Amino acid sequence: MQRLQGLDALRCLLVIISVLRGIYIILGVYFSLVCVSLSVIVQVRMVRRKFFSLSRLTEMGCCSCLGFLSKSRRQLRTISGASSQYSQEFLLPDDADVDGDLYNGDSFFMPYESNGELQQRKKGSEEILLHRIQSGMICREIPVKETRHVIRTEDENGNKMVNEYVRECKIGSGSYAKVVLYRSTVDGNRYAIKAFHKSHLLRLRVAPSETAMTDVLREVLIMKMLDHPNIVNLIEVIDDPNTDHFYMVLEYVEGKWVCEGSGPPGGLREDIARRFLRDIVSGLMYLHSHNIVHGDIKPDNLLVTSSGMVKIGDFSVSQVFEDDNDELRRSPGTPVFTAPECCLGLTYGGRAADTWALGVTLFCMVLGEYPFLGDTLQDTYDKIVNDPLPIPRDINPHLKHLLEALLCKDPKQRIVLEDVAVHPWVVADEGSIPQFLCRCKRMNLKSVESADNKTSADVRH
Repeated sequence: MQRLQGLDALRCLLVIISVLRGIYIILGVYFSLVCVSLSVIVQVRMVRRKFFSLSRLTEMGCCSCLGFLSKSRRQLRTISGASSQYSQEFLLPDDADVDGDLYNGDSFFMPYESNGELQQRKKGSEEILLHRIQSGMICREIPVKETRHVIRTEDENGNKMVNEYVRECKIGSGSYAKVVLYRSTVDGNRYAIKAFHKSHLLRLRVAPSETAMTDVLREVLIMKMLDHPNIVNLIEVIDDPNTDHFYMVLEYVEGKWVCEGSGPPGGLREDIARRFLRDIVSGLMYLHSHNIVHGDIKPDNLLVTSSGMVKIGDFSVSQVFEDDNDELRRSPGTPVFTAPECCLGLTYGGRAADTWALGVTLFCMVLGEYPFLGDTLQDTYDKIVNDPLPIPRDINPHLKHLLEALLCKDPKQRIVLEDVAVHPWVVADEGSIPQFLCRCKRMNLKSVESADNKTSADVRH
């Protein structure tokens, strides 16, 4: 009897196990179907994104430069209404001194929100700059040289060469590129060359919808437009579609950066700091008048020539706007030079943020230290937002007033560059900073004068 009961219990257990196994199999099939469905949805969305990106880049003439299109179809297309010397191809960077494999051209642009809806598209810097080229609003009289091939060799002494340039030494590096000093075998001059890898730039995410390639593309386009004595000049861009390398050939500024030699004992003399500041303000006013925000004003990006002139460099995080609306969300600058409104994670005005960074730079020049510096990044941001400005009591009153105006925590109350140019400490015995009349401004004035003359002639008749 007990044996029969045991067999019944075993049969029941086997039935239960069979039922559970069936449920397990059904659940497995169900989840497999769910995974397959999700995979299909993701693939479809990726195809949609990729198609959008490639079609947009094709319209803009970028693809052949990036290696997305077959080499045989790569053509140089001139821009209607602009000088034939300007190319519609947007040259894009590459990185160091090491050979790399060609990247596969996968797109990283994301025109869709996280919920799958198409974003409302805004004009990017590239389109704004292209429109300026088509309209003839270019400051440069001599266009940037564009080279489509790279020959990497060595000279008779074993020094590495890139085309006509012989390597001398490395002079700097950043998150995107190395900066190397080269000498030209053609004119004998020295040049600072930024060397990039395109594949690295495409992999490096800097914002939800941007890679480092976007930043470098924008930097090249901006520098191809600019011509000002206080801005580093771009000489040549070298982009070979058959390699992963890209080079920006820049004028070499042999002097020191503006704060080198200053330190806690006292910083620079006021007259030297004033001369430097006047140059920086002149260059920055020029940028802002062309709706360009630098985004990373700091001593490291301000180079002093052997004659004592300051030149603004590094436009890797700069932004371009269509008009006076300079609202930004991304704050990619250096933390200790970041404006209070940028620390709060809100939208902010790019021009006002540049002005704050100018104030921190002046503070560093005259006092040899940062105004707000914490033990951690968050501590630094807290000090920038909340702490009062630590100015010594015995400082020049005019200088004190200027520092307080530049480093005003309320961006709406912060001094503007036009008022800095006529500030008593800045003017001193040298007068106010003159407005630079660039080529495109001169062309505008001529157009206005021609229109006025035509109107006057029509009225007389």
